[in-house]
Amino acid sequence: MKDGFIRVAAATPNIKVADCNYNADRIIELIRQAAEEDVSIVVFPELCITGYTCGDLFLQKVLLDGAKKALVRIAQETSDCGLLAFVGLPFEVDGKLYNCAAAINNGNIIGFVPKKNIPAYSEFYETRHFTPWREGNIAVKDVDTADDDDERYRSYTCFGDMLFWCGEIPELVIGVEICEDFWIPEPPSGGLATAGATVICNLSASDEVIGKSEYREQLVKSQSARCVCGYIYADAGMGESTQDLIFSGHNLIAENGTIIGESRKFTTGLTFGEIDLHRIISERRRMNTFGAGNSPNLKRNGYDSCEFSVTPKDIELKRSFPPMPFVPTNKDDLNSRCEEILTMQAVGLATRLRHIGCKNAVIGLSGGLDSTLALIVAVHAFDMLGLDRKGILTVTMPCFGTTKRTKNNAMSLAEAYGVVLKEIDITASVRLHFADIGQDESVTDVTFENGQARERTQVIMDIANKTGGIVIGTGDLSELALGWATYNGDHMSMYGVNAGVPKTLVRHLVSYESANTEDKQLSEVLNDILATPVSHELLPPTEGEISQKTEDIVGPYELHDFFLYYMVRCGFPPQKILRIAEQSFAGRFDRDTVKKWLTVFLKRFFSQQFKRSCLPDGPKVGSVTLSPRGDWRMPSDACVKLWLDDLNV
Repeated sequence: MKDGFIRVAAATPNIKVADCNYNADRIIELIRQAAEEDVSIVVFPELCITGYTCGDLFLQKVLLDGAKKALVRIAQETSDCGLLAFVGLPFEVDGKLYNCAAAINNGNIIGFVPKKNIPAYSEFYETRHFTPWREGNIAVKDVDTADDDDERYRSYTCFGDMLFWCGEIPELVIGVEICEDFWIPEPPSGGLATAGATVICNLSASDEVIGKSEYREQLVKSQSARCVCGYIYADAGMGESTQDLIFSGHNLIAENGTIIGESRKFTTGLTFGEIDLHRIISERRRMNTFGAGNSPNLKRNGYDSCEFSVTPKDIELKRSFPPMPFVPTNKDDLNSRCEEILTMQAVGLATRLRHIGCKNAVIGLSGGLDSTLALIVAVHAFDMLGLDRKGILTVTMPCFGTTKRTKNNAMSLAEAYGVVLKEIDITASVRLHFADIGQDESVTDVTFENGQARERTQVIMDIANKTGGIVIGTGDLSELALGWATYNGDHMSMYGVNAGVPKTLVRHLVSYESANTEDKQLSEVLNDILATPVSHELLPPTEGEISQKTEDIVGPYELHDFFLYYMVRCGFPPQKILRIAEQSFAGRFDRDTVKKWLTVFLKRFFSQQFKRSCLPDGPKVGSVTLSPRGDWRMPSDACVKLWLDDLNV
């Protein structure tokens, strides 16, 4: 099981109602197809051996015996498939009939899970035929059929509430619920997950009506998110009786709130998904909610333990990972996300201004993306509070690396927003400082660069004191991750509005502002800022053009934001990040390029923690933050060696 991924499948066979032998043939075919695709878990619909729509035929001994014989044959004829399969059938215990999921593994029928909640409103009157299972466990003799003499199929097995755990893959623990169990206010999957199940399998027969598929998808997504688990939902389809209802075979596979596999409605066959068990476990480490279910002596929360065996498979990933995980791919979602983030940033700043009774703000406006976003947020905050925009003082501070383009954009931006602009050329001040410390101006080293950044910070800090305002920080989340800031220079402010926003998202926020303003002048200057290369402009320009492009030095921000998300948010090790990045950026960056910049990211992320340990206040707006007071608490002296070793294995 490389990197924690297992391939699973939801299966909808094309059945014939009450023809158990025919249905068994179709089930066997799909199990074999699943095995050929390196599937570890395959889930079939509710009562699929008989068909869900048998009605009063469920009370006929001929059908019940036929279902048991078919189950035995399915187990026998798939004994070499090396996976765990769940199939649905009616099963009688102590004179009562239950709607069950049977677990089949390596030729053995290892357990039965009965349905707990029988819908009273069902058009097929389930309550007329089936008994709801309450709680507990009993031992039953499997499927003792008259024409079967193999003792393997005459052993006793567990019937009732249980967890299935994998001996070879400790993270793989499975819980089962059946159709209606999932639609009630407190589904069994909640208890199964808290007892340790990392994957929930649902054998279902959900009829199709207008609008139901969208609701079904929402339920699967939300339950997988609430339970922090993988969720496999197998739905009945073609072949079920259409006397009164239609079944669409709408199969769904989800992982922690995200759909990773979905069938087209009114089709049959296999729907695949690749569940990341390591990510599920990583998410659960952050909580105190979930137990560990991989124990041979498990008896937790009333669930018995049932072991199964699956050979770990190094599958070729077919699952996709978005190259920009901080940015929604859907345009409507992106617009609403941008609106929400801008509002959150503005509310944060407005709350701080109101709390301290401040009506003035100072921003170092460079004409670049980050300071532009900081100004946008400040304008929104002042408008929220009903404050005069003239209380926003923007300061442009040209020096050795400033180009005409960025300076003009800063001036045009301030004019378009109706804020105050002050130009202070810091060249003479920096030269005097260089003379004081003995810095040769022709040596464009780190002292040359940082001297300018710290002079700019000193200027705006003192102006803030002079005007009774606060300095609004411009640095973003990506820069904080890389430590791409001058300590006590642009690293420092009185409130950092962009601290929770990665660079890839900064661009979209500025673009959103441009698209939603009615001011043509403002839109034009914002678009030109978006087209300007990212730079701190601390080195002299070449023929009037920016000579210091940040991404040429530290690497593409798209890659770094990808690394940041999957390392900090998901807890992925470097080799896994490299693997999925190579897939996500195929055609743009090759493996060597990705590995080069991932090495840079890791080294900088660890070595630059000291800058993050003393960050100014700033709002968290997404699932990743590097505030030492919030979600990321890391020692400044931590060693990167283990992570580099993992990357270079």
